[in-house]
Amino acid sequence: MGTNATLARRWFQEVWLADGEKTVEELLHPDGTAWLEGRVAKGPADFKDARGQLLAAFPDLVATIDGIVEQDENVVVRWSATATHLGPGLGMPATKRPVSIRGMTWMEFRNGQIVRGWDSWNLGGLIASLAAPEAPGVG
Repeated sequence: MGTNATLARRWFQEVWLADGEKTVEELLHPDGTAWLEGRVAKGPADFKDARGQLLAAFPDLVATIDGIVEQDENVVVRWSATATHLGPGLGMPATKRPVSIRGMTWMEFRNGQIVRGWDSWNLGGLIASLAAPEAPGVG
């Protein structure tokens, strides 16, 4: 595994932890851009805001790397995550429902930092599942 794949692995293993903001500062270039589902984050401060909103809604989020492909400056990470909707977010109060998410992130590195990244996962499906009425006997 090359250096950029190692950095991508660190990103996924550390950014979603409680003290993950320091990893954002270290690995996201000051002018880096992240195309997230539902938002574009420019620079570490904007990304940390998006991260904070997601973690406010899903404070127990656990991200898992399911596969990594690296070619030169580009790294693609296939990932999955589990969490519980314990806080307000995504336009609704906490539902206390568990969720499972799968997605892919394409990251472009330059000089040891992420300069561009693209996330692809089904945010609309997640919101719809949380907004759907609970089945009788569930909860």
